[in-house]
Amino acid sequence: MCVQPPSEPVTGGSAPRVSDPPPATPGESSPEAKPRRKRLRLWVAMVAGVAALLGLGGIGVAVLVYDRETKIERAAPDAVADNFLRAYLVDRNDERASLYQCKSGGDFGEIASYRADIVAREKQFSVGILVTWSSFAVQTNGANAEVTTDLTKTTSDKSGRLRDSWRLTLVDQDGWRVCGASAVS
Repeated sequence: MCVQPPSEPVTGGSAPRVSDPPPATPGESSPEAKPRRKRLRLWVAMVAGVAALLGLGGIGVAVLVYDRETKIERAAPDAVADNFLRAYLVDRNDERASLYQCKSGGDFGEIASYRADIVAREKQFSVGILVTWSSFAVQTNGANAEVTTDLTKTTSDKSGRLRDSWRLTLVDQDGWRVCGASAVS
């Protein structure tokens, strides 16, 4: 059995008036504010999405540029010889120089003595010694190459200069690598 509340009789013969909705109470929002908030949320979400995509794209580009700039170039014997000499004699960074050395073996005794002599003279005379080199002469024979150059030691006060001819032997092991360095008599 269903019980319905009694309906009130309509009097006066006219249709009831529809009035404006009641004003919003402090805890509620007006019906007009809801679509505005939805639009605002949509715009915020779209801007955040675009910013995230641009940020990820920027990170990708930065990684790609960094990779290209820090790539170890072993495509040409003269480039490897230049990078090896810079790392070993100028920067004196054995770790960096090892990136250009043979994977195993190699004869680096003479160039190690050359560098040790530079360090000893710097301490003995309290002067810096700069090592530079001339252009490279490259002879390639299959997977082997020889690069010759003149190494020049110059004191920082320009009071002394000494030039020696050197030969670097290189082998193509997944790119060119220095396997030895010796003074040319």
